[in-house]
Amino acid sequence: MKARFKYNLFDLDGTLTDPALGITNSVMHALEKTGLPVPPREELYRYIGPPLVFSFQTYAGMDEAAAEKALLYYRERFSAGGLFENEIYPGIAELLEELKRGGGKVILATGKPEEFAAMILEHFGILKYFDFVAGNTLDEKRPEKRDVFGHILSRYPDISGDNTVMVGDRCYDILAAKEFGVRSVGVLYGFGSEEELRNAGADAAADTVETLRGLLIRD
Repeated sequence: MKARFKYNLFDLDGTLTDPALGITNSVMHALEKTGLPVPPREELYRYIGPPLVFSFQTYAGMDEAAAEKALLYYRERFSAGGLFENEIYPGIAELLEELKRGGGKVILATGKPEEFAAMILEHFGILKYFDFVAGNTLDEKRPEKRDVFGHILSRYPDISGDNTVMVGDRCYDILAAKEFGVRSVGVLYGFGSEEELRNAGADAAADTVETLRGLLIRD
């Protein structure tokens, strides 16, 4: 058993865990605090993946100042428990363990602030498999996935298209991978559609964690 890639980059939300309950509860809290109507929960799933300031502007019609304030309200609820209203996808822990045993490096590439991301990984007992946790900062210094990629490259400058894969469930993951010239796998069990991932240019798709394993590990 051997990891196919030296560097295995993973998105968090919709790829390693299903965060729908905690994220939508936190969005609801932010909308309520800003005095806006709260739509049905299923309409809030689109907030999972994009930068939140962008989402509040795009989906709730806020200007930038209001969206930044809504982000603070969101984090108020999220840090108070929303981050643990979350479930790890079956088979993910075993996949990460196999990648490490197979000689691969495992790196988180998330749009979440690193502090929250590390707490979530620790909560599910999988932080120990990660060589590096890269994400946004609480002061929004790395809001885009491409910013997170740049941060990872500063730590691992030998990352290339031959030795690296990015795994994610939204177009933002795939587009960032393409921008930096690395391969990508779109997972279909998350929150992005097959059409979204295909249009973004994913090199491969995985509808289950077991299918993903076959793309990342050589038996």
